[in-house]
Amino acid sequence: MKVTDHLAQANGKTLFSFEVLPPRKGENIQTLFSNIEPLLEFKPPFIDVTYHREEYVYRQRAAGLLEKITTRKRPGTVGICAAIKNRFDVDTVPHLICGGFSREETENALIDLHFLGIDNVLALRGDPIKSEPGFVAHPNGHAYACELIGQVSAMNGGRYLDEEQVDSAATSFCIGTAGYPEKHFEAPNLNTDMRYLKQKIDCGADYIVTQMFFDNQKFFGFVDKCRQAGITAPIIPGLKPLTSKKQLTMLPRTFYLNLPEELVEAVAQCRDDADAREVGIEWCIQQSRELMAAGVPCLHYYSMGKSEAVRRVAAELF
Repeated sequence: MKVTDHLAQANGKTLFSFEVLPPRKGENIQTLFSNIEPLLEFKPPFIDVTYHREEYVYRQRAAGLLEKITTRKRPGTVGICAAIKNRFDVDTVPHLICGGFSREETENALIDLHFLGIDNVLALRGDPIKSEPGFVAHPNGHAYACELIGQVSAMNGGRYLDEEQVDSAATSFCIGTAGYPEKHFEAPNLNTDMRYLKQKIDCGADYIVTQMFFDNQKFFGFVDKCRQAGITAPIIPGLKPLTSKKQLTMLPRTFYLNLPEELVEAVAQCRDDADAREVGIEWCIQQSRELMAAGVPCLHYYSMGKSEAVRRVAAELF
């Protein structure tokens, strides 16, 4: 079932969903299942599965020479989505990214997902490779998320890359896209970022899920700006319980977000990570309650591969 159908059938009730990471190459999928199982009691209608692009590593060879190797440390998004759907009977939302993919590879991945009965995708540009100063598109790929969304939307209309193909079977993907309550870090300002978001909706995106945030006023302001821009798509807030003291610096640096002073002071006064985790979980619970009272369609939690903190938040709410 499509994400938008789940939201519509909830009849105003706030739903619960979460995001998982694929296991690292060589790890057992049972570890992933073990992190999903404690969250099933809260009846998630869908689970997101992230996609991780290739990385470059250097390995030493004979005579001290270094060889540049391309590797993908967390492969298997499509297979994991099928495995979750088969094992738990829960809809999945695989992430699709521009980086590292040609248009033909994207089309083939979408065909696989269609054959597997997966109805949703979250279309993202994706991050640059860590060793590169900025995002570099595949020579035959997409440079922007709106282009990727356009390709998925075209397949929903029965239009494939092969112009000579006739009577093509149309797909029916529900397309999600990302929104940034504090703006995307590459956008010069929030108004510019809002124009880019409107372009993604105009290209065919059906709903928005936001980057994590810790100040609900940022989210409410973002929603107001979306509506003023003519964006009527459902907007799902993304949340993460802070779980360690080092995340005070790691999260802003990695995700280009601000932390409220009240939260920073509370965590800074904690003796250790255990205390910081308690503060972070309680903060997320209070955030979630306020958002539910405001009538958000769904609360989407970034688990970062660990379910316990999210489980404790959900237990207070659902």
